[in-house]
Amino acid sequence: MSDSVRIIEMGPRDGLQNEKTPVSVEARIAFIEALVGAGLDTVEVGAFVSPKAIPQMASSDAVLRGVAHVTNAEFHVLVPNEKGYDAARAAGAKVVSVFAAASEGFSRANINCTVAESIERFRPVLARAKADGVPVRGYISCVLGCPFDGAIKPKAVADLASTLFGLGCYEISLGDTVGVGTPAKAKEMLRAVSANIPAAKLAMHFHDTYGQALANLYAGMEEGVRVIDAAAGGLGGCPYAPGATGNVATEDVVYMLEGMGIRTGVDMDRLLAATNEMSRVLGKPPVSRVASALNAKKKRAAS
Repeated sequence: MSDSVRIIEMGPRDGLQNEKTPVSVEARIAFIEALVGAGLDTVEVGAFVSPKAIPQMASSDAVLRGVAHVTNAEFHVLVPNEKGYDAARAAGAKVVSVFAAASEGFSRANINCTVAESIERFRPVLARAKADGVPVRGYISCVLGCPFDGAIKPKAVADLASTLFGLGCYEISLGDTVGVGTPAKAKEMLRAVSANIPAAKLAMHFHDTYGQALANLYAGMEEGVRVIDAAAGGLGGCPYAPGATGNVATEDVVYMLEGMGIRTGVDMDRLLAATNEMSRVLGKPPVSRVASALNAKKKRAAS
């Protein structure tokens, strides 16, 4: 198994957008700076979506401008359409992401359109991004199950991934949005997708609702995928999937990879400090098992 894995930090966007407690621009900027300081050099910092739909992502333009001085990291932002793309570019976005769903039910609940209609919305975004020299990352939700449609066929995921890749997305992030997947199903899905898209162009975005995220990530690594989306502290959830918990925790991913002899470049102490500060802002402890264990260890050592 290759000793090179890239971690994409999702906490400031995918994590915080699903938290009930609003987080100020200043706190979001400080969080991002702390994550970069811990060695996470690719961070999704915001979403240029309607603040009525996702109020926690309001002022993403101010956040993006607020981290412009950080030159040793790549910052991504989510855009749903051309309007979002315009706003992101005006704020200085250099990498954008678009998002679709592998299920019709989730697509309608999340972005109020069919899967086919969502692709039509993205076509002009991808065309303009190509002309502007802006890389576009593609997300697919519900690749291992949907709260509305149930089981998802691997072919549906593979077909949608091929469409996004063909339109120009440089990487396709495959999301188990509700965290229902298991390793065998994750492998089956990844094999279907990688039949048409190189594994080097895929990423895994697994939520941990049923405690399967790390096992699914390991299974995906066995299939050759080397990019992992994670959120510090296990932040997040999904407003359109009741009961779904957050992304797999960055601390847990780092601990697993380092334990396998795979260097991540992440300083665990600094990552833990960033997580603990955001947990303080949110008023709740981190979901991460590793963060909880390390905090308990530090508390014992200090007593």
